[in-house]
Formats: sequence, structure tokens, C-alpha cells
Amino acid sequence: MTDKQTAPQVLFYEQGASWWWLAAGPAAAIAMGLIQASAGYGFQWVVPGMFLVLVSGFLAIQVKAARIHTSVELTPETLRQGTERIGTDEIVRVYPEATGSEPPKWQSARALGELTGVPRGRTGIGLKMTNDRTAQAWARKHQTLRQTLTQLIEERIPPA
Repeated sequence: MTDKQTAPQVLFYEQGASWWWLAAGPAAAIAMGLIQASAGYGFQWVVPGMFLVLVSGFLAIQVKAARIHTSVELTPETLRQGTERIGTDEIVRVYPEATGSEPPKWQSARALGELTGVPRGRTGIGLKMTNDRTAQAWARKHQTLRQTLTQLIEERIPPA
């Protein structure tokens, strides 16, 4: 008999981007066809076909990159932000949300993942790490990720 590898329990997941954006390619092609027809040129396949291929191609590249670099996955053992994985045992504390006019120090900390900062459309979450390090996790649904991370850390390290 062989041992089956069981997938780790996923506590939080964001995919990064949706493949539905590719629908803009056919929409652009249809729009160009309608523009041609309304201008009295009739329907010619070259221009709408070019729009279909170019718009769909560029969007496919961007969606694939976003799905790689801006996806988030939290399991009981790891937190993955883009292509970077850290062990949840390295997280000591989740800092409270930023309030007031003075930004907290954790907002200037390194964002997890290979990007230079927190991706656009996401909100940073301050993390105190082992060895007195500070980092920022991030997500679109930052409230849910913050709550799940806090519960996970409190299970391991009871609040003082």
C-alpha cells in the first residue's frame, strides 16, 4: 500500500486575479466589428481578430502574473504570499489595525512576497516575527486574514 499525501487544511485563500478578465478580448472584438459596421465598411475579420488576439493575449499574461504574485494562502503550518512561504511558527504576534493620523511603525516594514510593497488593492497587516523582525502580510479581504492569523497565533501562543 502507498501512503496518500493529504493536502493541508487551507484556512484562508485569495487567488490573486480572475480569468474572467479575458472576456474583455471578445468584447473588444465585438465592439470593433460593430464600429466597422456602423461606419459603413461592412464587417471585416482582420481588425476585430487583431483586437481579440492582442487584448486577450495581454490580459492572459497579466492575469497569470497576478495569480502567481498576488495570491495568498494560509494553512496551519505556512503563510504563502505570492511565491514566498513562511512558517506560521515564525509569527509571534499580529499587530492591531492602523488607526489615527500617525502611521504605525509596522507599515514601513518589508511586505511579504517578492513584490516591492503591498500590492495595489490589498491592505497590509503588521506581523511581529521571531528574532525581533517585523513584516507585512497583505490581502484584499484583510479583515478575514487578520482574524484567521490572530486565532492561529493565539492557539499556539496564548495571549499574555
